[in-house]
Amino acid sequence: MISQLEREVTFRFLRTRKNDGFLNIISIFSFIGISLGVAVLIIVMSVMNGFRTELITKIVGFNAHAVVQAENKPLKYIQDLDLAKNIVSNDGEAVILNKNITKGVFLKGYLESDFRNLQIVKNKEFFGSQNLNENNISIGKELSFNLNVEIGDTITVMSPAGIQTLVGTLPKQKNFKIVSIFDSGLSDYNENIAYINLETLESFFNKNKEDRFLEFYFKDPKNIEIHKKNLKTQFPDSLVYTWSDMNKSLFSALKVERNVMFIILSLIIIVAAFNIISGLTILVKNKTRDIGILKSIGVSSKSIKKIFFLVGFFIGTSATLFGVVVGTLFSIYVESIRQFISNIFGISLFPEDIYILNTLPSEININSIIIISLCSIFATILVSIYPASKASSLDTVKTLKYE
Repeated sequence: MISQLEREVTFRFLRTRKNDGFLNIISIFSFIGISLGVAVLIIVMSVMNGFRTELITKIVGFNAHAVVQAENKPLKYIQDLDLAKNIVSNDGEAVILNKNITKGVFLKGYLESDFRNLQIVKNKEFFGSQNLNENNISIGKELSFNLNVEIGDTITVMSPAGIQTLVGTLPKQKNFKIVSIFDSGLSDYNENIAYINLETLESFFNKNKEDRFLEFYFKDPKNIEIHKKNLKTQFPDSLVYTWSDMNKSLFSALKVERNVMFIILSLIIIVAAFNIISGLTILVKNKTRDIGILKSIGVSSKSIKKIFFLVGFFIGTSATLFGVVVGTLFSIYVESIRQFISNIFGISLFPEDIYILNTLPSEININSIIIISLCSIFATILVSIYPASKASSLDTVKTLKYE
């Protein structure tokens, strides 16, 4: 328990006087350092959480959640798997030619009825016709910019599959009409993926039905490992891979980067917390005579220790709470702030072609904020113990003689 005397003396010591200028500076720097460290840590963690969530949402929204690939065996539709729909597909790598521009792309083939049910087609950023017949192609927004084409234009696609002619084997070429342009929100996806009719693709790449994939879409794709086990039971001799498997290196890199950023920014808080030692040490020196007076009127060493500990604890806790408020508010409005700075200074912060997403997402995690706050307060508690112990151990007679 904290007595009224301890409380009053603590607040009196917190109110610095004019001759405590250097102490004021150290206290201010400690407060700013801890607040800034906590705020930046919350902002970075929120942005990285938002980035990961947004990335997962887009990946599972525009890609198959799980794919089954048989080895030269025909796949059958499975209708009894829980929470899933399945469609057939095939794919191949090709080169698109348009005037003097060439671009390598990854072609995905679907039946026209299945193509209409894809999430990317239902997306509001899908423009054009959903008709995917043998001569039609659907391309991404970035790819249309690179090729300088629009809906209604015709492009030439070249397949590595050879065709025999009198002069030898030549790659297949076919003209396709652009009937739609999509925007997945992932610039890399928009630039490298295109959709054509499934049967056209198989003919174009000399493939057959035994080469097809079976794609699964789940209502709860985040529990993908459970679904993967079910699929392996249904297809014991086939290759099964999921959206998590296909992006494992990406999410591993994000996790490592997040942990490294947490460690680096935590060091800022620790360094700022150590400033409290300097501040309290100077405070002990400035208040040496006051300590002697308190001891002479019967205040125990334990109470003296508690008073100086509370001073450090109050600075650290108030700085932490202030940092939490600033960091949380900044995290909520981080995209608006990004747009404001970009408009004011005419610069592009976090360009889409580098950072994949076209917005700066943020996801505030209450547990992360609690952990950051507790770590910050714990650090201030640790650094407050030594100067508080030093103050309580001062000799009463010597302190009264101190000038």
